[in-house]
Amino acid sequence: MTVATSTKAAVTQAAVRRLFVIATEESGDRLGAALMRALKQRLGDGVVFEGVGGRAMAEQGLVSLFPIEELSIMGISAVVRRLPSILRRIRSTAEAVLLAQPDMLIIIDSPDFTHRVARRVRARDPSIAIVNYVSPTVWAWRPGRARAMRRYVDHVLALLPFEPEEYRRLQGPPCTYVGHPLTEQIAHLRPSPTEQARRDAEPPVLVVLPGSRRSEIFHQMAVFGETLKRLQAEHGDLDLILPTVPHLREAVEAGVREWPVQPRIVVGDADKKAAFRIARAAFAKSGTVTLELALAQVPMVAVYKAGAMEAWIGKRVIRSASVILANLVVGDNVVPEFIQEDCVPEKLVPALREVLSDTPMRARQLAAFARIDDIMSTGAQTPSARAAEIVLNVLRQH
Repeated sequence: MTVATSTKAAVTQAAVRRLFVIATEESGDRLGAALMRALKQRLGDGVVFEGVGGRAMAEQGLVSLFPIEELSIMGISAVVRRLPSILRRIRSTAEAVLLAQPDMLIIIDSPDFTHRVARRVRARDPSIAIVNYVSPTVWAWRPGRARAMRRYVDHVLALLPFEPEEYRRLQGPPCTYVGHPLTEQIAHLRPSPTEQARRDAEPPVLVVLPGSRRSEIFHQMAVFGETLKRLQAEHGDLDLILPTVPHLREAVEAGVREWPVQPRIVVGDADKKAAFRIARAAFAKSGTVTLELALAQVPMVAVYKAGAMEAWIGKRVIRSASVILANLVVGDNVVPEFIQEDCVPEKLVPALREVLSDTPMRARQLAAFARIDDIMSTGAQTPSARAAEIVLNVLRQH
């Protein structure tokens, strides 16, 4: 090998960026895959990925250290039973990062797992840059986490537009709003003229969303059924549509079997968006779906009913003015929220009547949702492209 060839090979090798990416939930897996795609578009063969991910990241070439389904654990008792194996996975994942010697570790959501890995890596090898994609909810509870993150996170990529200001206020690490992936779905959430005509027609379509996890369905189904029974008795005919996902279909079907009124159950993301496009209003369990409904410009009533232990903890630690994501993004509590003891038919039925009819509450929600495109805009860049840009900036600076 000549000196020139040797030098060229060394430069080529040095130019390759090694990134270790960790995502342990399906939503994080989708974010990770989009980020990997955006980075490959910029770096081509100049980037190599290792880490933990699911099907979407595997399609981008990642060979996961272990199946992320191992960490799909719900409920405090289940976590306690599996704690030794979870702790082993945290240790082994941190060791894998240190062995790989990447230029950067990118942790995506799942802070109970990913942040523990990040802290171990930073303590052992400060030369590895660390980026956190999806902020923990420091604005809602445990705000001290933001300042603590400065010790092991170099930059936070935020999905929500108000989060960078919260990090400044809480003296956390640098934080940039990169955009929420839902903003890329707006075209699929807004009605066509024909669908708008169905929104305005009778009987009104009410989308019913009791939750996307088995435990949520367990806690919510009874109050949803009784509320809809009373609402239909007062309001008259309603076209009820209940979107769900394949693995929860049987649980949902079993839950609605006891309802006096029967919704149409639709399965999958495309059918859910189709329901949103014709919905007059929604009756939804609090969560990301409230932001999706706001982007679809569907007025709603939001609820949350948890188990006794979760509710007890929540009352003592949650500090935000609202638990409804749509409210937090628009900066105004326009969506009524009924939590725990307030989640009863006597309070829910009047609120649902208001969002189904031409009322000040409905008008106020629609006016707030009309501003959401501007509030969540990232200009011409997609969220994944903006995230990739920040990742490359951090790599250059580290």
